[in-house]
Amino acid sequence: MAGHRLDASARTVHWGFFDAALPPLMAVNSGDTVVISTVSGSAEQLPKVSPETPFTIPAALTDIHANVPQKLGPHICTGPIAVRGAKAGQVLEVRIKAIELHYDWGYNAIRPGAGALPDDFPNSRVIHIPLDRERMVGTMAWGAEIPLRPFFGIMVVAPPAAAGTVSSRPPAPNGGNMDNKELVAGTTLFLPIQVDDALFSVGDGHGAQGDGEVCINAIETGLIGTFELHVRSDMTIEWPMAETDTHMITMAFDPDLDQCVVLALREMIKLICLRTGISREDAYTLCSLAADLRVTQVVNGHKGIHVMLEKRYLVPSRT
Repeated sequence: MAGHRLDASARTVHWGFFDAALPPLMAVNSGDTVVISTVSGSAEQLPKVSPETPFTIPAALTDIHANVPQKLGPHICTGPIAVRGAKAGQVLEVRIKAIELHYDWGYNAIRPGAGALPDDFPNSRVIHIPLDRERMVGTMAWGAEIPLRPFFGIMVVAPPAAAGTVSSRPPAPNGGNMDNKELVAGTTLFLPIQVDDALFSVGDGHGAQGDGEVCINAIETGLIGTFELHVRSDMTIEWPMAETDTHMITMAFDPDLDQCVVLALREMIKLICLRTGISREDAYTLCSLAADLRVTQVVNGHKGIHVMLEKRYLVPSRT
């Protein structure tokens, strides 16, 4: 299969929005591999470079600030990429082969009126965190070292054409700002395709994040991802789903966290029944005994829940 590369630049990014009308920057075949670089951060969030903080700021990022308009949301996304043969109603299988750091720094911000505790912190704050590529840690100002486990907060296919231009902030059935820390290298993500050619974009690089992303940011940084894209005509899903070496993960997003639980749990029950042949009642019981419901994030307008179940429970029933 062919290999391709798409680097973030003022020509290749869209800032803060998704739209099925965005023209694809390249077209690839199902099964092809694409290396995609991303950038993160507005001009106000850049570090001040000095002998004490000798960070490198990519030239592409400052060029984007000068030449790309920001619309609706805060995320700079690279893409979109058309996948030939993809049809609405099918599934895009995104095999995340590798994720590398693009920056030697990341930032984290607290913004009054936002986050899980919008009324508790009245002052804005942006801090910059050195990232050690060799040791894969981020060092906080008070000395704590955070292990880096990079992932893309945004992996997305285009929204339905009828939706028009939509903000990058809330996640949706087509993916987007999911902020799911399980989507690291080695994981496979499944996205329900909304328009022909899929139109895949990536952004919102995170060096590390806790479930919840409570202050509204992770370690925000630039990343370089290697993705293998496959069109699946043999699958139908309503919400993003993922697979690791050990687990299946169903996801859902809604302004109401309780509704996220309902939607993501129903998706897991459907998956269990499909894979095992057991009844819905038995699948519900299995979820109560063996599945973990985790709060993905609570800060993106639409909150998230992901349900994790070990794959050893998904073997066909013997009865």
